[in-house]
Amino acid sequence: MTQTPTAHDGAPHDGARGQARAHFTVPAKHPMVTLLGSGDALLRVIERSFPGADIHVRGNQVSAVGDAAEVALIQRLFDEMMLVLRTGQPMTEDAVERSIAMLRASENGSAEGGEETPAEVLTQNILSSRGRTIRPKTLNQKRYVDAIDKHTIVFGIGPAGTGKTYLAMAKAVQALQSKQVNRIILTRPAVEAGERLGFLPGTLYEKIDPYLRPLYDALHDMLDPDSIPKLMASGTIEVAPLAYMRGRTLNDAFIILDEAQNTNPEQMKMFLTRLGFDSKIVITGDITQVDLPNGTKSGLRQVRDILDGVQDVHFSTLTSQDVVRHKLVGRIVDAYEQYDSRNGRNGK
Repeated sequence: MTQTPTAHDGAPHDGARGQARAHFTVPAKHPMVTLLGSGDALLRVIERSFPGADIHVRGNQVSAVGDAAEVALIQRLFDEMMLVLRTGQPMTEDAVERSIAMLRASENGSAEGGEETPAEVLTQNILSSRGRTIRPKTLNQKRYVDAIDKHTIVFGIGPAGTGKTYLAMAKAVQALQSKQVNRIILTRPAVEAGERLGFLPGTLYEKIDPYLRPLYDALHDMLDPDSIPKLMASGTIEVAPLAYMRGRTLNDAFIILDEAQNTNPEQMKMFLTRLGFDSKIVITGDITQVDLPNGTKSGLRQVRDILDGVQDVHFSTLTSQDVVRHKLVGRIVDAYEQYDSRNGRNGK
């Protein structure tokens, strides 16, 4: 009895060329429901993803018969699922789908494939807070998180819902808690996305607040909400519009510039040159959602041409395949990209 499922390829099934059979034995300490899901929900995901294979379950035995290449992928999938389950982390339908996508990409040798396995991606813990753990869910997300560890300046570029800001925030909190930095600085450019802030009541700070609210929301997911006002009052955490960064040198800090597609080239240069000693910068944005006035260039679109290849600066690209919101969000992103491509629209 092995710790993870094993497969034994037999003779070609029914004499059919290129077919194979595999058997998996699930250790008794792992209830089958953890592998197959409640009501066999995970098993149904696997069956839909491998329609040409016959998958059968009896007791703690799982067998698969079908095309040799597909059966080999099913074997790898069950092995990866068991590795995840051994860490105590449950498998979800989304995690199974993403694992299959990673295995197929690796099998096809695509740019999205790589040496990282699904289990390595799905079990990389960044931060644990109030009973939940924040971790990457896709290969590109893992590479983005790894880049933040390795480089001083990292650009996370991708559509909405890819976790680029959320994961950067988690890394910032992790760095603060491990005393790698003394403070966190979160900033956004105050550019109107079709709304008119001048009509909102309150002070300038209160008018700016709608732009910064997503950053507060992420902080509340990662820290004790009661501690946030104290950390902000002491300057350990600062959330401010980009204009407040001018003229400063930011030492011993983890600095995140969010919605960076709404910086102009001068603002981007100003921000990058705020970098001080023992600091790290993560810049996130979506170059397909620029809200700058017509004719104004996006500093995020320009900066890659300027800094690409500069040592200790890294560009991470996330795509619709990395969207971790409702599945429909990924399809919406793809639909807009196709529309913009057909109509020759590439942002400002």
